[in-house]
Amino acid sequence: MSFSENINEEKLIEVALAILSLTAHRDGPGLRAWKNMDWEVMNILYEKGWISDPKSKAKSVMLTEEGAAKAEEFMQKHFGTNQ
Repeated sequence: MSFSENINEEKLIEVALAILSLTAHRDGPGLRAWKNMDWEVMNILYEKGWISDPKSKAKSVMLTEEGAAKAEEFMQKHFGTNQ
């Protein structure tokens, strides 16, 4: 991925997952979120195992169990009131 040198890619990906989780809703035992992120970011989230493959006809992706837990962790880490 080609981000500016001034961008912390790991932090960006953490924040992207946290924000993606804001659109998540229950779908059976999992969480489904709308695919409303940059495709390169979505691919990184997929490669990390946090979401299902975004390359489908579906307009949403599933957060994996690990992805849902990480999203909650990153939401608190970057946006929580106890910082």
